Amino acid sequence: MILLTGAAGFIGSCLLQYLNELGEEAIIIVDDFGNALKNKNLHGKKYQHKVHRDQLFDWLAVNGKSIRFVYHLGARTDTTEKNKAIFDRLNVTYSKKIWKFCSQQKIPLIYASSAATYGLGEFGYEDNHLIVNKLSPLNPYGDSKNDFDKWALTQLESPLYWAGLKFFNVYGPNEYHKGRMASVIFHTFHQIQQTGGMKLFRSHRSDYQNGQQSRDFIYVKDVVKVCAHFLNSPCENGLYNVGTGNARSFWDLAANTFKAMDKITNISFIDTPSDIRDTYQYFTKANISKLRAAGYDFPFYALEAGVADYVKNYLLQRKFY
Repeated sequence: MILLTGAAGFIGSCLLQYLNELGEEAIIIVDDFGNALKNKNLHGKKYQHKVHRDQLFDWLAVNGKSIRFVYHLGARTDTTEKNKAIFDRLNVTYSKKIWKFCSQQKIPLIYASSAATYGLGEFGYEDNHLIVNKLSPLNPYGDSKNDFDKWALTQLESPLYWAGLKFFNVYGPNEYHKGRMASVIFHTFHQIQQTGGMKLFRSHRSDYQNGQQSRDFIYVKDVVKVCAHFLNSPCENGLYNVGTGNARSFWDLAANTFKAMDKITNISFIDTPSDIRDTYQYFTKANISKLRAAGYDFPFYALEAGVADYVKNYLLQRKFY
């Protein structure tokens, strides 16, 4: 059986669907299952058993020998949360317990890291283990992901094989429950519906024009294909960037959302909120050479194609993947 934590979440539920499409149904799903809107992500999907995240390790004590692979995607992902203790408990301590279980049982482990670990990108965006201890994330969420990465790299006892996937800016279906933390495409779509226009964050740096802040946007359908790649492809242990290898501007993202909605582009600018202004990433771009070397050779959705699919086939129809 496959164990999947964070299964009701954005990426987790999409991975569950994709695994079903690959014929995998013997899946144990783990989450807190306390959010009714989030739980809609699970409708129509096939799995063997649900386990509340607080009961997982008791369940594994009895049933752990039946697990053959672990995807650990469960985490607190709110980048505006300032309570470090929450991240220490859910993103670091909990992840260490998952790691130790996989190490004892000699089970492969794929876990979610994040491009938030790179901070302002002072050391670039390379998944090089030599820079992990130098990184300065911009918020407690990024710190927690980097703290676990650092810990994992020092362990003498490890899973059968493991990869920490540094997800860049993921967008796509099943993020209806994420509120403020949903992708800019999600917010653009709803703002256009409500007002006919989109307000992007104004640049507060002289080296970036308004709207030209850029990220490596990756469609969630590509992310889950990367995750699935490691299911039957043992890898060299370590950290792997999961992005497209291209940086695109927020202007491009918004303009393509208007296009997918058959609307005239109407973009204006507002100040970046003060609570995130000092920790706002102006540029990210994944170096994906290590991922390619690990055998992942599928092409990625271009931003235009990913936005069109998301808007036309999911947001406009209020559908889930």
